[in-house]
Amino acid sequence: MSAGKPIAEAGPARSLAAGHIVFMIVAAAAPLSAMVGTVPLAFAIGTAEGVPAAFVFAGSTLLCFAVGYAVSARRTGGSGGFYASVADGLGRPAAVGSGWTAVLSYNCATVGLVGALGYFTSLVLANHGLHVSWEWCCAIGLVLVAALGYRHIAISARVLAVLMIAEIGILAALDVAVLIRHGVHALPLSSFSWQAATGPGLGVSLMFAFVSFIGFESAALYGKETKDPGRSVPRATYIAAALISGFYALTSWETVGAIGTDRVREQAGQQLGDLFFGLSDDYLGPTGSTVLQIMLCTSLFAATLALHSAANRYAQVMAEDGLLPRFLGRLHPVYGSPHLAGIAQVAVCAVTVAGFAAAGLDPYAHLTTSMLGLGTLGIVVLQALAALSAVALRRKGVRSGVWRGTVVPLLGLAGLVTTVVLVVGNFDVLTGATSGIVAQLPWLIPLVAASGVLWAWRLRTSAPERYRRLATTHVAPGAELDATAPRTPAPVTEPA
Repeated sequence: MSAGKPIAEAGPARSLAAGHIVFMIVAAAAPLSAMVGTVPLAFAIGTAEGVPAAFVFAGSTLLCFAVGYAVSARRTGGSGGFYASVADGLGRPAAVGSGWTAVLSYNCATVGLVGALGYFTSLVLANHGLHVSWEWCCAIGLVLVAALGYRHIAISARVLAVLMIAEIGILAALDVAVLIRHGVHALPLSSFSWQAATGPGLGVSLMFAFVSFIGFESAALYGKETKDPGRSVPRATYIAAALISGFYALTSWETVGAIGTDRVREQAGQQLGDLFFGLSDDYLGPTGSTVLQIMLCTSLFAATLALHSAANRYAQVMAEDGLLPRFLGRLHPVYGSPHLAGIAQVAVCAVTVAGFAAAGLDPYAHLTTSMLGLGTLGIVVLQALAALSAVALRRKGVRSGVWRGTVVPLLGLAGLVTTVVLVVGNFDVLTGATSGIVAQLPWLIPLVAASGVLWAWRLRTSAPERYRRLATTHVAPGAELDATAPRTPAPVTEPA
């Protein structure tokens, strides 16, 4: 890999506003998919009626994380994601480890969503008399993702906006129908009682709640394509976190009210993935149920496209610094998109899906659960590191206030560390595997991170100039990135 300058021919067009980024973040979280896929499991083996409280806790924790993340985003120009954020607070070696972990995590999560897209699309089509194998559904979905990812980012943002409005619209219609039928009884206060919120299965509920927010921090990957990244990126992160957590909490709360606090665990355990389809059939009629099935497929497609875009930009950022093959950092001369990184990402998905298909493995029980589980774990670990990095900025002279610069990020860090412990401890629940290779997948996260740190240390001695250039395009001018070097930075006052 050459140590020369990045080989991008054209800079990305700054066409995104905060609203576009919000749609991309919400798309990555896939609200409908989370409701259908994870909430019934949380009801069945988690805290049952206390699940809405778990979503409130997860949303509050991630809002605390977003406060510190926003401080770093303003200093990094709102680009570079976890790589830039960790570099800003913890130095280059930790940043390289985080960047490689991000590439692994986002690619695994995207592969997992491709498997879910193929699996559920095949099922929905079969329910309506069209029999298409899940492999072909994956292939068609990947072709569409590749085509949109290759083009200008604004096109993907518009497509995601339409899909998100439709997806949230059908769930909002279900919420309204439940309210109309049950009135105030659709919102049982017992869901937020201490006994319900902290009852048996708390760890599982919190794990599924945090899993449902996957990718919400990806706003900081689009700074170079945003009109006003210093304002739009933090604003989009705050809005998305509040919107996702409020929506999850309200919909799961009304579901408890519709089924009954004393019956929700039993009903969810019996129906699992069919729970919300049964509710939509009851409250919205057969047409509403059909629309919900279609929206589930579009929700998974939107999430796949959003995470595909995020994975591409991590590969581009790392390639620009010579930490991945340089050609991945090339931008399209017309669209300004990381088109070669996108092609590589689609190829990774296609090869992985083909491997699982050739082995005769189930696309959901094996492919989706293992890949999405690993990707989720890696992203939560990165969120925790970014929260720690935000706290570390104070020792560099960044005046962001004790509350905003220390207390709130520490609260977010505590919640995220707890989540990491929960996900690792319940990885078998998340993936459905208690032994074998899948059960050992979490070890890939520290292995890849440690490899990145060791690679950075190697560069520091063998190629010091190249080492000093790492992450310099994503941090405030003059900021010291080396955690081991003497620090004499000028104080930087953060805007309110």
